[in-house]
Amino acid sequence: MVTLLFFTIYSASGLVAAGKLFESLFNIDYFVAVFIGGIAIVLYTFLGGFMAVSWTDFFQGILMFLAITIVPFFAYSSVGGMTGIADTMQIQNISLSLMPEGFTAAAVISAAAWGLGYFGQPHILARFMGIDSIKKVPGARKIAVVWVAISLAGAVLIGLIAIPMFPEIQDSEKVFIGMIRNIFNPWIGGILLAAILSAIMSTIDSQLLVSSSTLTEDFYNRIIKRNASENEKMWVGRGFVILIAVIAFLLALNPENTVLGLVAYAWAGLGAAFGPVVLFSLFSKNTTWKSAFAGMLLGTAVLIIWKQTGLGAQMYEIVPGFLVNSATIFVVNIFYKQDNREVIEEYSRVNEFFVENNI
Repeated sequence: MVTLLFFTIYSASGLVAAGKLFESLFNIDYFVAVFIGGIAIVLYTFLGGFMAVSWTDFFQGILMFLAITIVPFFAYSSVGGMTGIADTMQIQNISLSLMPEGFTAAAVISAAAWGLGYFGQPHILARFMGIDSIKKVPGARKIAVVWVAISLAGAVLIGLIAIPMFPEIQDSEKVFIGMIRNIFNPWIGGILLAAILSAIMSTIDSQLLVSSSTLTEDFYNRIIKRNASENEKMWVGRGFVILIAVIAFLLALNPENTVLGLVAYAWAGLGAAFGPVVLFSLFSKNTTWKSAFAGMLLGTAVLIIWKQTGLGAQMYEIVPGFLVNSATIFVVNIFYKQDNREVIEEYSRVNEFFVENNI
């Protein structure tokens, strides 16, 4: 249920982004734009499954990588480089300091806490779980870290360049679209704008797939109909894809929802619910289902309460959720020791394998 809740919110953020993209490009109604984006994404996820999602993500990732490096490279010189950025920031009274006046310790912690979310993202972990050999994990790990570093650096640079390029823009989430249209000719611009759609599609398709798989295996196959055939589970999974997409579509229709706002909430929810469970499972053989369930339950509850009461404006909600989850697992592990010999033996076997292969 935690996966379903926050993945639906996460998927809605992608539909909001798709709506803004099509609305800006084709001057169509936002409702129609969201609908078109949703149909395109659901269609190939519905028909293709994991392999379709994996291959499309690969090519979409290449396109995204090119866009996030090429656009800031050309845009940087068009605004006069760092001098032009700094001059505009000074005119607009925007601080150049990493710690501007009024920037509190809570703000620093909140910004850094985004990193905690990576440990609990099922759609990211699923890519590592789908690798065909454990010996390829180190290479995959390096690729993932380099990709994140480059993409985040490019995104930050785009934000800085947007200050002098679009000093009066009303919707900051459209600066990348405007940047491409201002700098590149329609042919090149069209390819680069497709990278935005690639980013949207590569995220939502993974979330829809993981959510439908979770509901099919953990809900339908265990509670409603045990030992269902593979063909039946396939069609049930496809039905769940459509169901989740419809709910996400309804959430995306709210014009007050922003891409960043929805992503932040979903990222925090998944990170706080699953992050500590993953970490404790990897580094403590005493972690049992009891401690994992208790931690996930309390961590998620604290996060939702923190967000809904408005405390998220003071401190990013992933911080209290992650801490409460971790503390709960730690305490429960003290009172309930791991007594499953199979789990203990597998934990030792995996550790030995990693040591022997220097992974």
